[in-house]
Amino acid sequence: MGLLFVESLPGPKVFKCRRCKVDSASHDAIVSKDFHGRYGRAYLFKSAVNISLGPNEDRHLLTGLHTVNDIYCSYCQQILGWRYEKAYEEDQKYKEGMYILEKARMLKEGW
Repeated sequence: MGLLFVESLPGPKVFKCRRCKVDSASHDAIVSKDFHGRYGRAYLFKSAVNISLGPNEDRHLLTGLHTVNDIYCSYCQQILGWRYEKAYEEDQKYKEGMYILEKARMLKEGW
C-alpha cells in the first residue's frame, strides 16, 4: 500500500469524518441542510474531499429513482453518505454530481 494523500480544507468551519477526524467538506460547500439519509438528517454538498466512491447503484429514494455511489472516508473507510451520479426526474437533475453527507457520520469543527 502506498502513501495516503489527505487534503486539509481551509476556513474555520469544516465537516470531518466522525471516526478518524479527516476533513470531508467545507461549510461553504453546503447546498441544502434539508435532506435525509440512512441515519437521519443529512446535508447536500457541491463538493467533498478525502472520499472514495463505491460502484454505481440505482436506488429509489424519497424523490424518485437515482443512480448513486456510496461514499467512504478515504482514510478509515467509514461510509459517509452517497454521491448523486444521475437523476431520472427532470426537477431532480440539480443533484447530479453532488454529495450527501450524513450528519450522524460527521463532526463539525470550528463552530
